Amino acid sequence: MLDRDGYRPNVGIIIINRQNQVFWGKRVREHSWQFPQGGIKQGESPEEAMFRELMEETGLAPEHVQILGRTRDWLKYDVPTHWVRREWRGTYKGQKQIWFLLRLVGRDSDVCLRKTTHPEFDAWRWSDYWSPLDAVIDFKRGVYEAALSELVRFIGSSESTRRMSH
Repeated sequence: MLDRDGYRPNVGIIIINRQNQVFWGKRVREHSWQFPQGGIKQGESPEEAMFRELMEETGLAPEHVQILGRTRDWLKYDVPTHWVRREWRGTYKGQKQIWFLLRLVGRDSDVCLRKTTHPEFDAWRWSDYWSPLDAVIDFKRGVYEAALSELVRFIGSSESTRRMSH
């Protein structure tokens, strides 16, 4: 499902722990790391999509997290043409995302990357709040920066989330 501009509606999920570190997942059989994300299905609200994707990608259920906030508007990124499936070229531009900030209220052991038959991640770790900006693939960096910058206000001031030199 694409909008008229060629963007697929999607959710992005930033999960923080008690130390305000972020959940960082390693994509299956790749050397790239990212936040959980996924498409919004027809008739699904962004929040419903977020909880579905959260379960599929991390194994976390609604009782394991607390929603702290979400972005006000869609954040968009373009996918480089060579990454787009041939049959989608010319119509598909990229993703438009609503980002959610969640606090893990469960335990690290509640994370289970094998809840589905097609896992997205094969490893995960906690990272400092801003470190994903240095590690995410280039074409997603602007959206990550916008989401982290907009959502940090829901955490409150803390040394671990103060922005150093990004």
